[in-house]
Amino acid sequence: MCRRYSLSAGLDEVSEHFGISRVKYYYKSRYNISPTQTVPIVLQEQEERTLDEYRWGLVPYWGKDAVNANLHTVHQNPTYRKAIDTRRCIIPCNGLYYWRTVGKKSYAVRTVIGAQELFGIAGLYETWRDAQGNEMRTCTLLMAEANVTIREFDTRMPAILTKDDIDHWLDPERKGIYAIEPLLRTYHGPMRVYPVTPLIADDKHDHQQCIEEMDLKQAWVKHV
Repeated sequence: MCRRYSLSAGLDEVSEHFGISRVKYYYKSRYNISPTQTVPIVLQEQEERTLDEYRWGLVPYWGKDAVNANLHTVHQNPTYRKAIDTRRCIIPCNGLYYWRTVGKKSYAVRTVIGAQELFGIAGLYETWRDAQGNEMRTCTLLMAEANVTIREFDTRMPAILTKDDIDHWLDPERKGIYAIEPLLRTYHGPMRVYPVTPLIADDKHDHQQCIEEMDLKQAWVKHV
């Protein structure tokens, strides 16, 4: 599962890459994003593409895919099935975090595309209200089969969309599992993996140091 990622790009870069015309919250770069935190998502609202902030992890929890969802199983859930047609979004990202284990030790790594290029992950979102009337806005990442790089860490990886596929994914006229499944291909381009600070395990550690390459001698931690 993907449990941490980064979006260290500036607002101008994010807006240009995803064609955003309106930002609906105070944007700031994020270096260590984890589940239950609020995260930036791209939405198509009528003729306008917007950037908003939702909680990562669908609520209520319908199952183990609340944070990451496997397209091959979510369409069997009637709640997800409606979301596939009407509540698709993009999660902007420029790096994924994993832990590389060697023997009894491990170290944190960041996987990036090119020179930490931006990319979009296919996502779904939900909005609901609790018994007190408080609005809860949540999202989840859709997964694809892992490529050669990510296979070291997991059998699945976030479904990275091409720029053309981003437009199709957000197209409200495209409906049904068979219409969108072809968009969720495994990313096979080159990815770079490099060691980073083990402090990414701390949710409060969210600054530039998270994405900086670290000397491997300092990155090791005892495997628990």
